[in-house]
Amino acid sequence: MKNTSYYILFTLFTCIFCSFDVERIPVIYMIGDSTMADKSLSGGNPERGWGQMFPGFLTPDIHVDNRALNGRSTRSFRNEGHWELVRKKLRKGDYVFIQFGHNDQKADTARHSDAETDYKINLGKYIDETRKVGAIPVLFTPIVRRKFNPNGTLADTHGKYTDAVRTVAKEKQVLLIDLNKMSAGLLEKYGPEKSTFLFVWVEPGIYAALPKGKQDNTHLNVRGARLIARMVAEAIKETIPALAPHIVMYDYVVAKDGSGDFFTIQEAIDAVPDFRKKGRTTIYIREGVYKEKVILPESKINVSFMGESRTKTILTYDDYASKMNVFGEEMSTSGSASFYVYAPDFIAENMTFENSSGPVGQAVAVFVSGDRSIFRNCRFLGFQDTLYTYDKDSRQYYEGCYIEGTVDFIFGKSTAWFENCTIHSKRSEGYLTAAATPAGKAYGYVFHNCRLTADHSVENVYLGRPWRPFARTLFIECDMGSHISPEGWHNWRKPDAEKTTFYGEYKSRGEGGNCEGRVSWSHQLTNKEADQITLRNVLGGNDEWYPQIIGTVK
Repeated sequence: MKNTSYYILFTLFTCIFCSFDVERIPVIYMIGDSTMADKSLSGGNPERGWGQMFPGFLTPDIHVDNRALNGRSTRSFRNEGHWELVRKKLRKGDYVFIQFGHNDQKADTARHSDAETDYKINLGKYIDETRKVGAIPVLFTPIVRRKFNPNGTLADTHGKYTDAVRTVAKEKQVLLIDLNKMSAGLLEKYGPEKSTFLFVWVEPGIYAALPKGKQDNTHLNVRGARLIARMVAEAIKETIPALAPHIVMYDYVVAKDGSGDFFTIQEAIDAVPDFRKKGRTTIYIREGVYKEKVILPESKINVSFMGESRTKTILTYDDYASKMNVFGEEMSTSGSASFYVYAPDFIAENMTFENSSGPVGQAVAVFVSGDRSIFRNCRFLGFQDTLYTYDKDSRQYYEGCYIEGTVDFIFGKSTAWFENCTIHSKRSEGYLTAAATPAGKAYGYVFHNCRLTADHSVENVYLGRPWRPFARTLFIECDMGSHISPEGWHNWRKPDAEKTTFYGEYKSRGEGGNCEGRVSWSHQLTNKEADQITLRNVLGGNDEWYPQIIGTVK
């Protein structure tokens, strides 16, 4: 009887639980023609469909399934079976973006649909079948072709087909994004000559994909497709409340799959205006491994990187200190970095910075010299000397980051605050920090509420050793694993440094947080002393900088 009662209750609970709709992030399906479709990147092909660029305006949790194809009309897309493949995947709450018209105008029977009859009927069928499963159709008028009249006005090349989309939208009460009107406004703004910059107009010999060059007034290049996609994103933000929170606006997008403005991070940096003081330049970096040595020069101020994925957006290189440069000289520690930050007011979020050279000595992942630098939810991967906080006048803030290494893997002269970070040791007998705090500086490194972890069997790791005599490092309310040496700190065989360094802890916890065995020249802070170790006091400076209130995305 007990078992029966339990089964009844369990079944009842399950039914009640399952009766509630589980929140599901919708998928956006795109059906249409070549102006919307994804394009091949082979041979450096410069052509893009606006749908190919659209994911760069969405948060990573939204998936775009772009089924648009070159040369398709409302008739041929269905008759060739492409719509059926989409229809079978549709779920309640998904979206279907529908944009046809360019090829319905063609004379061949496989594609042609009369604007006032078949074209309207075909659009209606897509709408009805989308709604049948609880998905949401969105109609788009076709983008304009670049055709100007002799007087400089834009010619209407779609005529009744554009009007037909508007009529169907009204009759079916479907959301309409009038891309024809929007793209016409864009071309009129650029004018007859400059509008070629938006289309596939290229000289011979530039791209392997187009050895003879091309003058195409229908199909967009990267710039044109991005501008159209941005218009779509802005329209969606205004008209579709459910999708509005997922729309993000970045100045540039970097993507290895061709959906961005650039293929490399350095190209995006080079495009940033020098000394742009009136605004922040945001660069969205989509998933991918970007093997390149990247430099953010001092003139590229107020730049933000936003990675699509903390673990799958990876900037990496494999230089190391003893590696020879082109002149047969050792690169040195400073020359080994994968990424250099010289500009002030840099922000990076949600990505990985790596030096992949392995255990070959000093090999820097990130070299940070610029003042007021912020890293949030980033990973720093390497072995020795992973993170180089270089400049004595640089203030840096790291929040929710993962930093790994073996020896001195956080080192340098800068003042840096590490908030809620994971500091991971990969080898025994290592050192987390090697501060080189200049004499007279009140603070060097402050680790607040951080976790100190290690690979299996790693032991006897020191919290720090003084690269320079006045090194200052504090661990405040940090959780320390058993790999931390009972002594805590090392003098780097510099007895005199014991008199000038300031190594302190406050309320350390965990197996490695027992401070009874710490070296006599380190400090256990009092409550009063710890109260003075605030973010404002450590990083504020004369400009009262406070990084926790500074964001990345517009």
